[in-house]
Amino acid sequence: MEKNNRKSKVKKPGTVTRRTEVVNDKKEKPLKSPVSKAASGKKEIKGSISEKDKHAHPEGVHEDGSIFGKNTELIFALLCGAALGTGFGFSYMNSIPDWVSLSLYIIAYFFGGYFTAKEAVQTILKGGFEIDFLMLVAAIGAAILGAWAEGALLLFLFSLGHSLEHYAMAKARKSIAALTSLAPPTALVVRNGKEEEVRIEDLVLGDIIIIKPNSKIPADGVVVKGEGSVNQAPITGESVPVDKSPVPDPEKDYTSEKSIKLQYRVFAGTINGASVLEVKVIKEAKDSTISKLVKMVNEAEKQKSPTQLFTDKFEKYFVPVVLVLVALLCFAFLVIDEPFSKSFYRAMSVLVAASPCALAISTPSAVLSGVARAARGGVLIKGGRPLEDLGSLNAIAFDKTGTLTEGKPQLTNTIPLNDISEEELLTLVVAVEKLSDHPLAEAIVKAAMEKLKKQKIPEAHNVKGIVGRGVQAEVSGKKVCIGNKALFNKIGIPAEILKQVEDLEKGGHTSMLVMRDKDFIGILSLMDVPRKEAKHVLSELTDLGIKKMIMLTGDNQQVADAVARQIGITDAWGDLMPEDKVKAIQKLDKSEKMVAMVGDGVNDAPAMAKSTVGIAMGAAGSDVALETADIALMGDRLESLPFAIGLSRKAKGIIKQNLWISLGVVAALIPLTILGIASIGPAVLAHEGSTMVVVLNALRLLAYKNDA
Repeated sequence: MEKNNRKSKVKKPGTVTRRTEVVNDKKEKPLKSPVSKAASGKKEIKGSISEKDKHAHPEGVHEDGSIFGKNTELIFALLCGAALGTGFGFSYMNSIPDWVSLSLYIIAYFFGGYFTAKEAVQTILKGGFEIDFLMLVAAIGAAILGAWAEGALLLFLFSLGHSLEHYAMAKARKSIAALTSLAPPTALVVRNGKEEEVRIEDLVLGDIIIIKPNSKIPADGVVVKGEGSVNQAPITGESVPVDKSPVPDPEKDYTSEKSIKLQYRVFAGTINGASVLEVKVIKEAKDSTISKLVKMVNEAEKQKSPTQLFTDKFEKYFVPVVLVLVALLCFAFLVIDEPFSKSFYRAMSVLVAASPCALAISTPSAVLSGVARAARGGVLIKGGRPLEDLGSLNAIAFDKTGTLTEGKPQLTNTIPLNDISEEELLTLVVAVEKLSDHPLAEAIVKAAMEKLKKQKIPEAHNVKGIVGRGVQAEVSGKKVCIGNKALFNKIGIPAEILKQVEDLEKGGHTSMLVMRDKDFIGILSLMDVPRKEAKHVLSELTDLGIKKMIMLTGDNQQVADAVARQIGITDAWGDLMPEDKVKAIQKLDKSEKMVAMVGDGVNDAPAMAKSTVGIAMGAAGSDVALETADIALMGDRLESLPFAIGLSRKAKGIIKQNLWISLGVVAALIPLTILGIASIGPAVLAHEGSTMVVVLNALRLLAYKNDA
């Protein structure tokens, strides 16, 4: 099966479900995005309750139908424990009739078994099979045998374990749910020359909203007025605020623009600095980056990892085997000289011991915690599969431009010739190049002006572009030509100057010659320079055990080799077309088995689809990147990659630990209960103890820190 099929949704291998399984979309309501209320077309009015709502939820009853709200299950478990403890204490008092203790045990059964029975019945009516139902049967069996105290103890520990488990899992879920509250509920919009406050769901494309200092930005948009810094950490994970400035053309429609410079763009949920900004809305609330992020994190929660698929398959066959074993043990008295009550009690103990609750929750809890921690760090991981695969990588392939490099050329060398000063050379170059619209000209002018500062630039006249070669003009009555070697081949380039140019090109630079009249007066070189953090990040990846790091680029091999030498990449493959990158990934897949492709999610989409894990850089605001990649680095931060891999490896380790703990406890308890060494009490203690251990172990991922 090809790797690009890995994104297809995986059907549940069986009908076995569990009340606490976080991937069960029947049981868990998806987290709502900031626009969920808008979908219904109804406005929420705080502080008022409609007559319909009063009838639907009488006083004292919560929306979920429970008396004590979300803590009802925990309160019921505690009431069960109180009734059990009181009944057990009364059983040692001769002055109190036995029926008092029995009544208290029955009360304990009610409070301890209420939620288990409710969920089990609901699941059975839907055609499923509830694993917790095994516990309920065991408790009923104990009651039939007259072991009311032990049955009540089982239900108490089981219900307490479940309620504490739900509480612990809610801690992980809150990290994701917090995303929904990042965007403010209202926005200050300018309409018909007046300012008015509206709900973010009522914003329309093209609205101008005013962002006050130190306030949250309510919608995705572009800055049309004002300058200042914005804290983008809630979306991209960037620790340093990003400077924002107005777009060149405020009247332009930016809603369909595929690429908008980050200096102009703002995202819903980010935090404005000390300046007032005016922002034009370019995405409705339901389409904002934060809404998509919330939606995708919810979807990621439901996508199962390889380990989880294994546990599902294991449970599918294990549960029927246990039921058959329990049925056989019930008739053990026919073979062994013992009363039926003892055989039945042993069978119920085995039923408790063999219920794979810890196994069912071990992987989903780790996946949820890992995905939540990653989202908090500006990394979107789309499910259990990429979370596990990321930690197993042997090789990583990188696109060059914009991933390992800045993605824009910079002036790297200015070499004056024939006794001209650098200042004079740059003045002439700026005079000509500032009238050109070529991307290299923009880079030259920007760098030169930083060096010249406020020096006066002479006027250039008769500017003429020479396609593919350069530009010429007149400055102060003299002809100035700036261009590549091809522009000057006819007149000839002196050998010593030509050698300097060729040496620069061997180093990966794009070179240009500057001629005034008939004299060569300078050499300029430009290069798409490596990111400042690239070398350190690649070093961290090496420390993490990534054996091979390959750069894939359409640039010539000389440029590829030059960049590779600067940043420490292991292999540089140049002169590649997009289809060649796909072939390169397929080749790496065969040799290295587990390979990731890191790119921008647009041009590199085919290569990403063929890799084990596709990773998109700077995905915030990019619909294509969010949809294409398995993992999206929301900010344009290469240093997020070691963090994501380290988190994945930690998650994978915890998943393995949980698997061994859950299977180990079941493997130990089954023979102990069959042999009669362990009874229901110890079995339920070990069983529920292991469930809590695996959940708490998984929650350690929420506190993961990048120590690399």
